[in-house]
Amino acid sequence: MLFNQIIGQEHIKKHLITSAENGRIPHAQLFVGKEGCGTLPMAIAYAQFLLCNFSDNVDACNLKCNKLQHPDLHFAFPVTTNDSVKKHAVSNLFLEDWRDFIATQPYGSLFNWLQHIGVENKQGLIGVDEAEAVVKKLKLKSYEGGFKVMIIWLPEKMNQACSNKLLKMIEVPPSKTLFILITENEEGVIGTIRSRAQLIKFPFIDNKALKDALLKIEGIDKKFSIINAPKTKEYIYLFSYDEKCHPFCAPLISSFQEHLDIELMKSGALLFEGTHNFKQYCTKPKPGAVFERKILESRIIENTMYSASFFPVTSYAFIIRSKGFLRYQVRLIMGQLLSLGRGEISLDDIRESLKGTNNRPLRHIAPASGLILNKIEFEQNPI
Repeated sequence: MLFNQIIGQEHIKKHLITSAENGRIPHAQLFVGKEGCGTLPMAIAYAQFLLCNFSDNVDACNLKCNKLQHPDLHFAFPVTTNDSVKKHAVSNLFLEDWRDFIATQPYGSLFNWLQHIGVENKQGLIGVDEAEAVVKKLKLKSYEGGFKVMIIWLPEKMNQACSNKLLKMIEVPPSKTLFILITENEEGVIGTIRSRAQLIKFPFIDNKALKDALLKIEGIDKKFSIINAPKTKEYIYLFSYDEKCHPFCAPLISSFQEHLDIELMKSGALLFEGTHNFKQYCTKPKPGAVFERKILESRIIENTMYSASFFPVTSYAFIIRSKGFLRYQVRLIMGQLLSLGRGEISLDDIRESLKGTNNRPLRHIAPASGLILNKIEFEQNPI
């Protein structure tokens, strides 16, 4: 996320950029603003500026930050147990959901986030397990030799044990480690942490900035809800095979060193198009889940959409588009295609898996590193 994608708050953008360029970067900053002020998008844009503006490979850095997969960008946010995470809930277990949430609702609230992970009737917290995970991450050296940035969203949701465990690290962090804390309730953050962070207060976004932003988008009906509106999602899964990739590829593209029958995989991808029963392509479904889904597009092509100097000479993109996906559905489909490419299953096995008659879970789920939420199209009536 870049500064020019943030609505309004120009004086804060200027302050953050100027301070960074002059080498005045506080080790801890507290962004204070009410819901909708853009504190979280601003924190992400600021972190991306710090990580990439001083990077030796700006394009690669921006690509990783845009996916929220830069190895030196870390997050902590309120979570709780759900159908998939039964105990010891920490942010790392919800990162896929978090990336999807930021892509679709960057100005979203805590309720929106809890609704996104299906626990809107529970209370999200940042507990001591999270604090231990934060300390463990930040004690490691920077992956790319620059800054390490930890964004803590809603630190007022930290319990006492978590606050106490993080206090010392926020006061004296490891070298080139930066904390950005984002709160809607300044008084809810314990005083010992507030006193160790530089305060930046966000006003409400001014009317002119809102008007300018609204003029750039298509008019919508006043009843339109970005959360509940029907939407079509397009995912892309980047992968390569037959060669070892540069380490910088790790967060962006999945590399399989064995040979894959790419032409057979292309044929297999087409089998998923249309309406099928995807019962086998879902992990831990909710009670009453509907498994019939219509896939609007499913194909494998040579990748010409995403590139970087360290990418392999040839890579591929699995493109899949639908109005509704089950949990981990895309990665399970990709896992089947990889099994097909390795000769472990046949096209008939894929056809059989789409009938919904087999309750046996699929063995192979593709790594998360190649998955990109590429596009979201909302169904709504223009004004």
